[in-house]
Amino acid sequence: MKKIVIIASMLLSGILSFAQTGSPFIHDPSSIVECDGKYYTFGTGGGGLISEDGWNWHGGAVRPGGGAAPDAIKIGDRYLVIYGTTGGGMGGGHASMIMTMWNKTLDPESPDFAYSEPVMVLESLVDEDFNAIDPGVLIGPDGRMWLTAGTYFGHIRQVEIDPKTGRRVEGNEAIDVGRNMEASTMMYRDGWYYLLGTHGTCCDGVNSTYNIVVGRSRSPKGPFIDNVGRSMIQGGGKSVITTEGRLVGPGHFGRYVEEEGVEKMSFHWEADMDRSGRSVLGIRPLLWEDGWPVAGEAFREGTYEIQSVRSGYALELEVDFVRAPGAMRGLGRSNDGQTDVILEEQKLEDVIGTWPEGVIEVRNGYYMARPWQRWTVVPVPEAGGYLGGPYYKILIAGTERALAANSKAEVEAVPVFTGADEQLWRIDQLTDGTFRIMPKSIPGHNEPYALISLGDSSPTLAPFDFKSDNSKWDFKFFSPVE
Repeated sequence: MKKIVIIASMLLSGILSFAQTGSPFIHDPSSIVECDGKYYTFGTGGGGLISEDGWNWHGGAVRPGGGAAPDAIKIGDRYLVIYGTTGGGMGGGHASMIMTMWNKTLDPESPDFAYSEPVMVLESLVDEDFNAIDPGVLIGPDGRMWLTAGTYFGHIRQVEIDPKTGRRVEGNEAIDVGRNMEASTMMYRDGWYYLLGTHGTCCDGVNSTYNIVVGRSRSPKGPFIDNVGRSMIQGGGKSVITTEGRLVGPGHFGRYVEEEGVEKMSFHWEADMDRSGRSVLGIRPLLWEDGWPVAGEAFREGTYEIQSVRSGYALELEVDFVRAPGAMRGLGRSNDGQTDVILEEQKLEDVIGTWPEGVIEVRNGYYMARPWQRWTVVPVPEAGGYLGGPYYKILIAGTERALAANSKAEVEAVPVFTGADEQLWRIDQLTDGTFRIMPKSIPGHNEPYALISLGDSSPTLAPFDFKSDNSKWDFKFFSPVE
C-alpha cells in the first residue's frame, strides 16, 4: 500500500486540483446519502447538492431549518436529517439546539416529499462549555444510534438517539468524548468505534487550517485514543487528510460504503484555489491501514503498468514478443566488455509494425517494460462518472488503441477509441489500497462485472470479489501524459 502512495505522490507535481465537477459548492456537507438512484448531501444554511452519477453535482437538495452543518442517514425506508439551529460560537454565544426530522424521500420533486416537524435532541446554553452544532450520527452493529456534536468552543458531546423515532433515548445523559475539534462523527469497523473530527480553523478561505483526525475505542462511549496514545478529550487525533496543494482545509468527514472493500469518504475543501477559493465538495477513496482510516489518492492520468495482484503479471496486448537489442550474457558466455554503455528501452516504433491492425486480444504476462505493456489512463470529462471519479479511457501508450469490453464479457484492445461505453472504465481504489477496474457497460450484459484474472495469464470480466486477489490490480507509474 505504501508503494501506491509513493506512486500517487509522483503525480501531484504540475497537476491541477482534482475535485467534483459541475457546481459542487457547499460548506459543512452531510454524509452522502443515496435515494432513488441519486446522491444527496446537505450543507450549512439550508439546501444542498444532488448528483445523478456521484461525479457531477448541482444544487437542488432541500432542507428546511437553516442553521449549520447537518448530517443525514437512511434508516429503513426513511431518511433522518439532523442539523444545528445556529452557526456556532463565533458570535460569542453558545445557545443552540440539535434538531432531527424525517422524510420518506430526499427528492423534492416526489409527491412523497415532506419533512416532519423537527424535534430537539440536544441543546446548549449561552455560557455553556459546549456548542450544540455540527451533528454526526452512527448506527452501531447492535442497532444503537449515537450522535456527537460540538465545536472548538467547548467539548464534543455524545447522546444516544432512538433510531425508530429520531428522538433522544429517554433518560440518556450526554457525555463529553472530545475537545479542540468540531464537525465530529462516528463510525464502526471490526470491533472498533471511531470518533472523527476536524482540527484547525475554518471559514477563512485559503487561510483555513482545517484537517481531519481520528481516534478509536472498543466502546461507543470512549475513551477515544489516537495512534500514539493521546485521548481525543485531550486534543489528540491521528491524521486522516490534510491540505493538498491547491485544495485547502479538508473538514466534515462522512463515510459511504458502496460494498465490501469499496468505501468513499466525503468532506469539503475550505478553498479550491482553481475555483476562486470557494468551498467545494470532496470525495476520496477511504482506505484502512493497520485498523486506521486513511484518505486514498485521487487517481491521476498517466502511463502505467497495470499489474495483477494475483500473479504480479502485467496486462498486455497478445502480440509476438520482439527481442530488444543486446548481447546475451551468462551460460558460459563472456561477461567481459564495456560497462559504460547505456541501453535504450524498446520503443513503440520498434514493434508496432508487427501488431495486427484489427482487434488484439489482451492477456497477462511477465512485465518486461515493453510498449505492449504500457497503458495511458486519461479521464474523459464528457462521459460522466461515478461516486468520486470520472470515467477513463485506457490506451496503449502512444496510440489510440483502447481497452474495451466485448459481448463475450472478455477484454480486448480495439484499434481506435470512439468513446463508446464499453471503452470507458471506472477505477476505484479499494480499502486495502489496490484497485478495481470496471467497464461502464458490457455489450449485451447488465451485470456490473469487473476486470479479474481468471488465471495467471487470462484477464476476463466477472463479478467483483474483494476477498480474492483475482479482482485486484495495481497501477505502477511510468510517466505523465505528454
